[in-house]
Amino acid sequence: MLIMRGTDEGRADFEEMDFSEVIAAMGRYNESMMDAGVLVAGEGLSDASEGAVVDFSTETPVVTDGPYGETKELFNGFWILDVADVAEAVEWAKRAPLSGPGTKLEIRRVTGEEDFPADNEWIQKEKEWRRRLGTK
Repeated sequence: MLIMRGTDEGRADFEEMDFSEVIAAMGRYNESMMDAGVLVAGEGLSDASEGAVVDFSTETPVVTDGPYGETKELFNGFWILDVADVAEAVEWAKRAPLSGPGTKLEIRRVTGEEDFPADNEWIQKEKEWRRRLGTK
């Protein structure tokens, strides 16, 4: 998974960009991954001001509506790729049409069935749920 991370400063820079150029660059990037057969899913996320955070630091979860005050990093979107290894994911990440202060792509492996005990009741239920939903 490629996770887009940015900062408030980067977001301000983004707002100065020509939106149609941003969309075209992202479209070309997405299309290249589709053509290569590696793109499984990808979505952008709405502005943090439209979201909320549920903090479990205390016994009773505390909900904070966005915006969240000073933010050092925001998750702005993601892509899920089906690639052979981290090195291939890194190569795709380096091609992303991203720029600006604090803009980063974090690369993480999405766990699979093989990462959990096959005889666990909840893993078996999840396997059935995924089958019903038509997902991996």
